[in-house]
Order: sequence, then C-alpha cells, then structure tokens
Amino acid sequence: MSAQQPVLLGRLARPHSIRGEIRVDYYADSPLLLDKPLLLRAGEGAARPVRVASWRTWRDQLIIRLEGVTDRGAAEMLRGQELLIDAAHLPETDPDEPYLHDILGLPVLLTATGESVGVLDNVLFPAGQEVWSIRNAEGHEILFPAVPEFVDRIDIEAGQILITPPEGLFDLYLPAGGKAAPLSAGGASAAPHAAAPAPDTRPPAARA
Repeated sequence: MSAQQPVLLGRLARPHSIRGEIRVDYYADSPLLLDKPLLLRAGEGAARPVRVASWRTWRDQLIIRLEGVTDRGAAEMLRGQELLIDAAHLPETDPDEPYLHDILGLPVLLTATGESVGVLDNVLFPAGQEVWSIRNAEGHEILFPAVPEFVDRIDIEAGQILITPPEGLFDLYLPAGGKAAPLSAGGASAAPHAAAPAPDTRPPAARA
C-alpha cells in the first residue's frame, strides 16, 4: 500500500456555532495531528487541501474551525465530509502496533482451528465502537466487534489476523438454508480507512 494514500482522521458532523465551527467525529488519539497539512473529501470526489485554524473540545467532542469557513452556512455545507491526512505525516509506531490502514486486506483466521473467515475489508466506528467488516469468499459481510477479548493476534509479518468470535456471532450470518457457508479467504482489500494503531481497539486513530 502506498504511503502517499490519505488516511481517515475523522468525519465532519454538524455545525457548532454561528462562527463556522464544526463538530468532528475524530478517530485519532492526539489532536496534534490537526497541525499537519490535512485534506477534505466529499464522497468519491478528489481530496482537497485544508487547514485547521483552531480547535477545542466540548463535552468530549472535538470542535474545529477550518480556514475560510466563517459562518454556520459554510460549515453546514461540509457536513459528512472526511478529514484526511497523508500517511507520511503519521508518527512511527512499534512493530506490534500497526495502523489500521496497514492491516486492511489481511486474511482473518479462527485461532482455535486456523479456518479462514475472510479478509478485513473495512473498519467502522458506529457509536464510537470499533467494528471490523470482514468479507468472506462469497462476498458476504461479517460485522465483527474488534475488542481485545475477541482479537487474539495481529501478525503483520505472517500477514494474518487471529480471532476468537463471541459465541453465536457467526450464526447471524447463516444463509437461509441454515447451513454455514465455507469460511475461506476472499474479497478485495479496501482503501485506507483509519489511522488507528491496530491492537488499540478504541476509535482514536493515531498516537503523537
């Protein structure tokens, strides 16, 4: 994966004030990354450069003001856009703490049997909880809670992730006939999504 591909830091939410401030669903540990050159992307459009003029926190949520955004109407037009950073600006991590964008596309195996579940296709943060989207050989999505109790090992050198799913989780993904589909690797690697050190299952994205 190219180090030049942008990595998701957060997503712009609703305006916070009449001065152009915007609430951000922020996935990074440190706000110091906000001092770096950043990018904004709307949907599948091209990312464009942006700078954070100021930031603060309010009730544990990050509030930013972007250069050139001076009123509520302008802030509202940015709602839902992705706040990105070039991977080259991320701090170095220890070998056992890869970033999430480094593990996307890795095969996911059951620790107990070595059986393949699929590949890690995406990382989601519904309600601030980290959830992995695993794509199996049939192209079906399995939503997996990425918490320490269920993620046993992320082995970058071996190129695999070992998990022990909670009891009954895979029963939710049985086909209509009631028989489990074969668990074998499949699907395609997703684009970079988040900057979180992989073993750290909290939503924050990067350490600095």
